[in-house]
Amino acid sequence: MRRPNNRKRFVKREEKELHKINEKIYARTIRLVREGEEPIVMTTSEAIKLAEKQELDLVEISPKADPPVCKILDYKKFLYNQKKKQKELKAKQSKVTIKEIRFGPNTDDHDFNFKLSHAKKFLEEGSKLKAYVFFRGRTIVFKDRGEILLLKLAQELEDYGIVEQMPKLEGKRMTMMINSKKGK
Repeated sequence: MRRPNNRKRFVKREEKELHKINEKIYARTIRLVREGEEPIVMTTSEAIKLAEKQELDLVEISPKADPPVCKILDYKKFLYNQKKKQKELKAKQSKVTIKEIRFGPNTDDHDFNFKLSHAKKFLEEGSKLKAYVFFRGRTIVFKDRGEILLLKLAQELEDYGIVEQMPKLEGKRMTMMINSKKGK
């Protein structure tokens, strides 16, 4: 019998735990690490009994070690603290957005000023700016005009950003990178 619309059946993925805990630790002996005490090697069953006595869990921290390294702790609290740390690290990461502005080698003053105002706005927001002059066909002979245009832009934007990369010709594009002063 064929399934309608060739849909695949939904298969629930088994949730894989990050660490082995209590009875799921299959090693015969483990190295138990405790705060303020020397690590000791003992059988897994003894360590589990010790953990149960303290109403905590035996958690395998380093499974690749010989014997595996375990700790006695509250597993749910341990997971909560790990998630909290990851969330804090993610919040501290800054996301850099790159905005592009394109010019032609023969861009006139009105268009230049219009694009300059956009560039100021992008840099005030904290974005990086990639300004480039695109040379079409025979306009490649005006490389010097493109460079002058980009340097003029950099001069106009010196209060808003810092030139990260001076104008550089790559194929049919002359590119310049400007980093926001707010981002630093």
